[in-house]
Amino acid sequence: MNLLVIGASRGLGAAFATQLPKRGDTLWTVSRTPPEFPALEQITQHWVEADLSRSGAAKLLGAALEGQILDAVIYNAGIWESAAFSSSYDFESIPDEETERILTVNLSSAITCVRAVLPCLRRSSAGKVILVGSTSGLENSGRPEVAYSASKFGLRGVAHALREVLRSSKILVTCLNLGDIGTVTVSEAGVSARGYDGRELIDPSDVLELVRCLLSLSNSSCVKEIDFCALTDPL
Repeated sequence: MNLLVIGASRGLGAAFATQLPKRGDTLWTVSRTPPEFPALEQITQHWVEADLSRSGAAKLLGAALEGQILDAVIYNAGIWESAAFSSSYDFESIPDEETERILTVNLSSAITCVRAVLPCLRRSSAGKVILVGSTSGLENSGRPEVAYSASKFGLRGVAHALREVLRSSKILVTCLNLGDIGTVTVSEAGVSARGYDGRELIDPSDVLELVRCLLSLSNSSCVKEIDFCALTDPL
């Protein structure tokens, strides 16, 4: 498998990058800073340095992968307001620049980066795109973070429209709407997550198993969207 993980330097992206490839696979990662995980044995690795908040990121990515074959693209990049998910969040105090950066990284860069690597996906016999969204982007989620929620709601729209664009190419597009997964850490011991406030959050190993399943499916059927919540999340 030739896998591209966008937003892979740490956290869940690093978990995708380290746990999904198998011996003999080729892994491409994209991030602003170098990946924080060690080199993987018997896996060919390439890192593309790109700041997804800047307009030229997609062109850098397209140039780096020109002529390659991609079997799967996971767009995992995601940022949120500095006071998000806390009682100190205040919509009226959020700087315009922060709002614009969130919308660029979470939404518009997803469009431009996937478009930049479409020629590579079309060279695969079973191309797949997984966009990592959030339950904050679901209807009536109850979350107040305006820019983050808007960006993840918009990402679902990207997935639905892109699926129609790529239907004739038999490239599958899935939006994975994740609930609270906490802080994911990748180490030699494996993947773990740290929660807060005593809440039991999503086990990252469950997310990895789900994504493995999506990547293993034939391209004769399509999983359009999955809402993946912790049991303690509002259901």
